[in-house]
Amino acid sequence: MTATVTKEKWWKECVVYEIYPASFMDSNGDGKGDLRGVISKLDYLKELGVDVLWLCPIYESPGADNGYDISDYYAINPAFGTMADFDELLCEAHARGLKIMMDMVLNHSSDQHPWFKESRSSKDNLKRDYYIWREGKNGLFPNNWESYFSGSVWEYDQKTGEYYMHLYSKHQPDLNWRNSQVVESLYQMIRWWLEKGVDGFRFDAIAHIVKAKGLPDADNPQHLTVVQAYQLFSNLEKVHVMLKRLNEEVLMDYNIMTVGETSGLGPEQALEYVGDGRHELNMVFQFEHMYLDAAAPGTGKWQSRSWTVPELKKIMSRWQTTLHGKGWNANYLGNHDQPRPVSRFGNDRQYRTTSAKMLATFMLTLEGTPYIFQGEEIGMTNAHFPSIADYRDVETLNYYEQAKVKGLSDHEILKAIWKKSRDNARTPMQWNASENAGFTTGVPWIKVNPNYREINVEQERQNPDSIFHYYKRMIMLRKNSKALLYGEYRLLQPIDPDIYAYTRTLEKEQMLILLNFSDEQAVFTWPKELGAAVKELLISNYEARKGVTLSSLNLEPYEARVYKVSL
Repeated sequence: MTATVTKEKWWKECVVYEIYPASFMDSNGDGKGDLRGVISKLDYLKELGVDVLWLCPIYESPGADNGYDISDYYAINPAFGTMADFDELLCEAHARGLKIMMDMVLNHSSDQHPWFKESRSSKDNLKRDYYIWREGKNGLFPNNWESYFSGSVWEYDQKTGEYYMHLYSKHQPDLNWRNSQVVESLYQMIRWWLEKGVDGFRFDAIAHIVKAKGLPDADNPQHLTVVQAYQLFSNLEKVHVMLKRLNEEVLMDYNIMTVGETSGLGPEQALEYVGDGRHELNMVFQFEHMYLDAAAPGTGKWQSRSWTVPELKKIMSRWQTTLHGKGWNANYLGNHDQPRPVSRFGNDRQYRTTSAKMLATFMLTLEGTPYIFQGEEIGMTNAHFPSIADYRDVETLNYYEQAKVKGLSDHEILKAIWKKSRDNARTPMQWNASENAGFTTGVPWIKVNPNYREINVEQERQNPDSIFHYYKRMIMLRKNSKALLYGEYRLLQPIDPDIYAYTRTLEKEQMLILLNFSDEQAVFTWPKELGAAVKELLISNYEARKGVTLSSLNLEPYEARVYKVSL
């Protein structure tokens, strides 16, 4: 039991809903979601009970990486609408008590940004140093770093005879954060959006803004052309210098929330970003649990393996306990870059509804701010499209081409894509059972998941026992419990192969959470210290059963239970 209370903040008590605008709601029939489509669904989001809407990039962009390649930070992509539409969205959201968090990409821009057009125009251009340019070495790349999207991080520019760096697509050149003019321009832009009234930022790829001095080669024992070099461009010490300065010069003047995308770190490193005395970010997204089903370190995301519940418990418990009282977690199971949670961590066939509710219970009872990705609240699943022609994601298409070169069959490649493609999350939101799931009256930019007639918002709202209504009840339960907001997490039965059980305790209030991650019945044995305590069942995804014994409880497949325990 803990007697300390974590410092209360509004962003610790909110529930965030991530919107991928292109796939959320199309208002004009052009097949792509837009801002007016978001406006039309604000009442739905208010009904769900979320507090903050995180918008994936809506800036001017040629769309090489679905908006994460920004060509104008001050303009709205015409495909999404106008700045007037954005201002209306901001006003209408605020009128409903909803906040807006922008997705901000500071590591790189589009190759169509005016800065880069000038930068590549000549070696003498004043903006040449806005990006990272180098000469090749002995007819090879400037170094041996591998891009996140496969291949080298370097792209040769014929006009100037040098290479520019891109950690992601060749259409996303990395900005040079060692150039003070770049930094000042970005800070000025962020302040401009804050003055508009936005309520926070999710900083994309923020851990990569600083690269190792001199850009040295990474260790290469296998003598490969390019190798993973994350240690040379991720989470370097100067990143913290830059973030402290950003906070001091811009962010601290506003009552906002910030979350950083920081792959490749553990909770101890995370405290360097989010520790209460660090004054950098409010929270970061950790990725350890996203690698649970990776075949082996270094094999990439496309080779999968089975994961175990004890492995998940070990990872999540480290983050929960290490950050408690010192920093703050950002909790998620899915987003625009990940497969659908119910397909990955649950059972999207026989137990889709039950396991989706169980996963909702999990995310909404951990310490930290929960993030829901659009469609999770109705149990949307991965899409098993039959042809590579049905996919749009640049990472997925690159993988397909490389796998074909290696001799893999289409069936082998598609099996991996069905599990891990980012397009699993990017199929259109399923609003109703009409054509194209009510998303558009036109031709959708990416196909709708064929199961939309069985899985859609309209049916979920009509069914009081649906996943949607369960989310509503869980969100309300979380908001009404200080223990679920700020209570200390303690794991129970760490090696149990099926059951994930833990308590959340704050002063005299304790919650007991029981989750069966198995499609088999599992037995939970009450800990001795809870044996005689009075336990009130607050919520379950199964019809409540009477007669709970003080020694054990049989949990049904994917059953979730939250008890209030009298101390």
